[in-house]
Amino acid sequence: MKNSTIKGTVDVVTLGCSKNLVDSEQLMRQFDALGYKVRHDAVNPDGEIVIINTCGFIGDAKEESVNTILQFADLRKQNKIGKLFVMGCLSERYLKELSLEIPEVDKFYGKFNYTDILKEIGQEYRADLRLERTLTTPNHYAYIKISEGCNRTCSYCAIPIITGRHRSRSIEDIENEVKGLVANGVKEFQLIAQDLSYYGQDRYKTLKLAELTERLSDIQGVEWIRLHYAYPAQFPYDLLKVMRERDNVCNYLDIALQHISDNMLKIMRRNITKVQTYDLIERIRIEVPDIHLRTTLLLGHPGETEADVEELKEFVQKARFERLGAFAFSNEEGTFAYKTYNDNIQNEIKQQRVDEIMSIQQGISAEINQNKIGKTLKVIIDRVEDEYFVGRTEYDSPEVDPEVLIPVSNKSLKIGEFYNTRIVDATDFDLYGV
Repeated sequence: MKNSTIKGTVDVVTLGCSKNLVDSEQLMRQFDALGYKVRHDAVNPDGEIVIINTCGFIGDAKEESVNTILQFADLRKQNKIGKLFVMGCLSERYLKELSLEIPEVDKFYGKFNYTDILKEIGQEYRADLRLERTLTTPNHYAYIKISEGCNRTCSYCAIPIITGRHRSRSIEDIENEVKGLVANGVKEFQLIAQDLSYYGQDRYKTLKLAELTERLSDIQGVEWIRLHYAYPAQFPYDLLKVMRERDNVCNYLDIALQHISDNMLKIMRRNITKVQTYDLIERIRIEVPDIHLRTTLLLGHPGETEADVEELKEFVQKARFERLGAFAFSNEEGTFAYKTYNDNIQNEIKQQRVDEIMSIQQGISAEINQNKIGKTLKVIIDRVEDEYFVGRTEYDSPEVDPEVLIPVSNKSLKIGEFYNTRIVDATDFDLYGV
């Protein structure tokens, strides 16, 4: 069968989280420098080289990754793509099994040795490009990964199995990466990690998230810094002062709380109590009065009772999170929960509990959005879609949070620029402005 691939083209497909996206962008920059035409998540991939960056976090993500690999393995058999490489969390976790079961893949790589793909095609990794990336996001924002790994021992979580122990990057390294991105027009930075709260403890023997954030906010051209994936136990409270005093540090914090009942917090091995959780939220809201909090809750973990769920519902109503996601427990092999508990809550009940929490949150989100009508907010424009310029406020992270829709008839706005926008209407999840 005739090979129909496009020579000199590399197709990269990224599954999973923004941390994976950063890895893809770094690898794409290496191929760019070699003169390849690099495409990301192309509609019809037909490259001489195809690289799939997989997710292996929970059941649904693993299933999506395996299905994607099989789909491309079929294209490989038909000579519709060239070499096929797989990297990322799924292949870090199941390297041997995948290699045996899907031989059409030329080679599997883990989460940390993916630059060896360059060696496989007879090229050298360029260390001088270590801090450079080919952005897949709009040019005005980027994700900054400040550490890898996680030292926490949550019962349900496979991340430490995949990523190993927490490893903080140096402050200087992160500063240099941000300066390079600013020079290329990036204005907004999402700080990401498996666990932001622990940043610096391994490298500097003290928590350094506040200092890092402050130093990044000092860099000329950094307009917005937003913080994702903090951990509630041993929270770095000195961060709140930085957030309150620095205009370019967004009043936004993504902090996954997972549950509220002491029964579940203990079973989940979260190292925090119900009272401590309420105190944490109260202190954050007192010290940063304008903050928007995003959290994640986990329903259906073994041992969860109806009383625990009722406690969680009450918590959601009292805490009034501006942003909230709820997920059903996934029994991940190798985790403490997998080895210790019987996953005996039916999937239908898990999903029912998720739906109940999200129904409560929908009402809260609608009220919070309604309260923004009449206010003037600083908005960055991400794109044009149908009849609207689509932007976000400092309270909205890309992909996951509400957006601000401004009619294109309003005026000629520029993507990547900031505009003071008066909010004139709101739905449960989006705002309308002029």
